[in-house]
Amino acid sequence: MGIDLEALYTDLHRHPELSFQETRTAGVIARALTELGIEHEEGIGRTGVVAILRNPSPEGTGNPVVWLRADMDGLPVEELTGLPYASTARGTDPSGGEVPVMHACGHDMHVTALLGALERLAGTTAEWSGTIVAVFQPAEEFGAGSRAMIADGVLERFPAPDVVLGQHVTPLPAGLIGVRPGTQMSASDGLTVTLHGRGGHGSRPHSTVDPVVMAAATVMRLQTIVSREIDPRDVAVVTVGSIHAGLKNNIIPAEATLQLSLRYPDDDARDRVLQKVERVIRAEAAASGAEREPTIVTDHTLPPTINDEAATARVTAAFRRAYGEAAVIDPGMFTGSEDVSWFARDSGAPLVFWFWGGVDPELYARAGAEGTIDRDVPTNHSPYFAPVLHPTIERGVENLVVAAREWLG
Repeated sequence: MGIDLEALYTDLHRHPELSFQETRTAGVIARALTELGIEHEEGIGRTGVVAILRNPSPEGTGNPVVWLRADMDGLPVEELTGLPYASTARGTDPSGGEVPVMHACGHDMHVTALLGALERLAGTTAEWSGTIVAVFQPAEEFGAGSRAMIADGVLERFPAPDVVLGQHVTPLPAGLIGVRPGTQMSASDGLTVTLHGRGGHGSRPHSTVDPVVMAAATVMRLQTIVSREIDPRDVAVVTVGSIHAGLKNNIIPAEATLQLSLRYPDDDARDRVLQKVERVIRAEAAASGAEREPTIVTDHTLPPTINDEAATARVTAAFRRAYGEAAVIDPGMFTGSEDVSWFARDSGAPLVFWFWGGVDPELYARAGAEGTIDRDVPTNHSPYFAPVLHPTIERGVENLVVAAREWLG
């Protein structure tokens, strides 16, 4: 009797956990691995789990090491899907506030697919040889989980990879795979900016330096970086996702805080955009008469997700053999970001990271015909995001098995 993958997925979906708080999720993973008889360790990088499936060849040669990675954290989003297995979970964010929690990015599907792939591979050891290291990574949404696992010695404590493979469910039609060589996802930085004003009574604005107005001017000016300072043929994103200031309508606060998400295809673009962002922030503070320089803190830095050319060609060919030419597309570069590539960068192994569809094909086709995909097909991080169960689960499992078998002797 194997793992009931649908039950596993719906359980994980009902019980999401925030970054570095994935203790229940790690426990579910560990129990499944125990049932499968697969060697594993918990608590890697705080809440991560690493499994090892060893199947050496009788000759003792041709035993590659394949790393398969899945992330497992949820997001502070209130689920609005209306599904019978929708999350009603609550969690505590880093500031200590209570927030709703949802698997709004599909990491529950990633975990389910990896466990299903391990079960399949463990049951077919007569057909392959080598070592599989399955990495269940925490805190991808913080951009910190892979670095935490590396700092905890994951690259030294477990067999080093010959290739790192990973995947992400996305709003493409179920059954479709998107993969490309080169830059698959952008680099990104998360910044927290504190604008320092001088507080006072709302009736006496002339005696203050109003950080709310300063913040408003800064947000609007930041939008001109991409629209007016970046070549239209290039890719860059400057998003202000959070703004906080004040507690009462008749008090001008002393500070305002902005949280920024920046995206770019490479390190050169990063340097250019960061320089422009900092220039705007400091200039708007000076224009507002701020008596103190803004504080700019980098919360995370993620490299671009760059797929190795040769390894990606192998995986793409394997997918086309398995599913047919029409099922595999080049999706272009995604401006989302990932921390999976740290495993490949720090180990020197090639990386292949792909996307697989999780949307009802009929719904997607109808929305495409009506020109309403952006409106009617929820994206990752939406409160309405939830992959269809089938064939998304089965294809997610098969993807990892097909890709891994390209290396396993």
